Amino acid sequence: MKTNLIPAIRLTVVMLILTSVIYPLVVAGIAKLAPGGGKGVTVEANGKVVGYALVGQKFTDDKYFNSRPSAVEYNAAGSAGSNKAPSNPDYLKAVEARIDTFMVHNPTVKKADIPAELVTASGSGLDPDLSPEAAKIQIARVAKVRGISAERLTQLVDEHTHGPLFGVFGPSTVNVLKLNVALDALK
Repeated sequence: MKTNLIPAIRLTVVMLILTSVIYPLVVAGIAKLAPGGGKGVTVEANGKVVGYALVGQKFTDDKYFNSRPSAVEYNAAGSAGSNKAPSNPDYLKAVEARIDTFMVHNPTVKKADIPAELVTASGSGLDPDLSPEAAKIQIARVAKVRGISAERLTQLVDEHTHGPLFGVFGPSTVNVLKLNVALDALK
């Protein structure tokens, strides 16, 4: 019995130290090297933190570029999609309601031209980005409400468009929070 018990206790102590002390310290050390020092990438306006760049936020006011819808109401503690199939009647009603709302606020846009991401929630429910096309389709509304030229807003969207990772992986994106902060900074 002693021959089995002592090695088992030693292994338990070694694994306890490895998994509850050494591993967390290594992960925390690596996180310190990441943007934001492991605390997340914050976005500031007028010296105050207004949000996190990697977490979607709700923008529905006509003077802002709207965010992608969220199945979890932008609650970062509960990241999730709706898990409803595209044929689900409740899902279809929600998408139709979003289309109708978008059309009311963007009367110059044709229904067929609305990018799907503006009326469907992402898998996480917290997507902070839109495609450049989804941002640009909102320019007419924002320009009218703010009294800013469409050309200047197009330039602003282009300035906030990030290409694919390493020029190859993924689509071009626009961070909605950063875009709206820059929009507020325009004079």
